[in-house]
Amino acid sequence: MTDLTINQTTLFPTLRPGLLRTVLVAGLAADITWEIWARLITPLLVGGPLEPAGLVQSVFGFHNLFLAEVIHAVVGIVFYPIGYLFIARPLQRLIFPRLPLVLTGLGFGFGLWVFALYVMAHLFAGFPAFLDFHPIAWASLVGHLLFGTIVAHVVKALGD
Repeated sequence: MTDLTINQTTLFPTLRPGLLRTVLVAGLAADITWEIWARLITPLLVGGPLEPAGLVQSVFGFHNLFLAEVIHAVVGIVFYPIGYLFIARPLQRLIFPRLPLVLTGLGFGFGLWVFALYVMAHLFAGFPAFLDFHPIAWASLVGHLLFGTIVAHVVKALGD
């Protein structure tokens, strides 16, 4: 037996009916925050809104804007909070168990930004990496940091 013992119940949330509520509430709160930042505040700062649906259209090669908006919303409301609960937070608990919650949320948001602007925009859609660090890329970073922080705090507040 080694000195390093990992308690699995502290790494991952318990699968229970209330977990879905946590995922959806965290996702909705974070997505509403994202939308306010992306569509109302960002245009005042950089001259135009963040348009993730346009990225979704570029990645998947279709022209239906409504479908792209729905895909982005479902990813933000459902899949990103699941990623926080089952990937980001367990890694934080394993590697940096004393990391403050706000830094965990910021790290998660930063990871989402890298995924969006490097993996999806650059590798899949063919745009310059991180959109050549145009001001819209920095606005996107702030939006993703807000998103990650909101997810982390809502999950904590709901007890998961």
